[in-house]
Amino acid sequence: MKLLDQKVAIITGAGRGIGASAAQLFALHGAHVVVSDIDPAPAEETVALIKAAGGSAVAVAADVTDSGGIEELIGQTVNVFGGIDILVNNAGYTWDGMAHKMSDQQWEAMLAIHLTAPFRIIRAAAPYMREAAKQEKEQHGAARARKIINISSTTGTRGNMGQVNYAAGKAGIIGLTKTLAKEWGAFNIQVNAVAFGFIDTRLTRADEEGAFTEREGKRIKLGIPDQMRQMAFMMIPAGRAGTPDEAAGPLLFFASELSNYVSGQVLEVAGGL
Repeated sequence: MKLLDQKVAIITGAGRGIGASAAQLFALHGAHVVVSDIDPAPAEETVALIKAAGGSAVAVAADVTDSGGIEELIGQTVNVFGGIDILVNNAGYTWDGMAHKMSDQQWEAMLAIHLTAPFRIIRAAAPYMREAAKQEKEQHGAARARKIINISSTTGTRGNMGQVNYAAGKAGIIGLTKTLAKEWGAFNIQVNAVAFGFIDTRLTRADEEGAFTEREGKRIKLGIPDQMRQMAFMMIPAGRAGTPDEAAGPLLFFASELSNYVSGQVLEVAGGL
């Protein structure tokens, strides 16, 4: 049973990690997937994996913190696939620091990627989601279900030392989610958030592994100290990090018609934490 047969899905930050796993899972379930990432190479790699498995996908290299990148993302999606059924706002990174030492640049960068970018993408997608649904209601009496899934974090629901900027952005996306669920519910658009706990990606691996990202004119080191990783595992009832494939499962539920009467919700995926 293909849960997303012929649906058009945009997934941002889909070149690696959770986004890449979700893109492959959505394609397996019949979706046409737009794999968006700021880095072209991993986006193309994800598309290649999807096509090798018989799926349908295109890569769009776009910086979602830039209005031009958002225009490119939405424009290419509509040009290639004709519309938008599912939007997953997944793109993001971390830039940690204690509050009393944090620069304005660090603070604003996290709000830009985790809160402002999703809002702008949703606004740009409105003609192909809200307005398209409005026309369907007028013509047929009802609109087909469409889905928006925003990615939050347990840092946003509970806070976490050294991540006041990230926590603010991830808490803010919850408020956006709940409000949009009310504004767009009449158009049969379900809007939900998934708050991930400790998922094994390059953001949560040991910092000595040397992962970096280039943002805001700076080279930002990713990962966390291994001692903190081990302490985190002791607090998680499952005793381990989740995998990107395990993280993708709840996204499939929210993207599918199984969730047609679920909206404005925040699901924590955190191994029982």
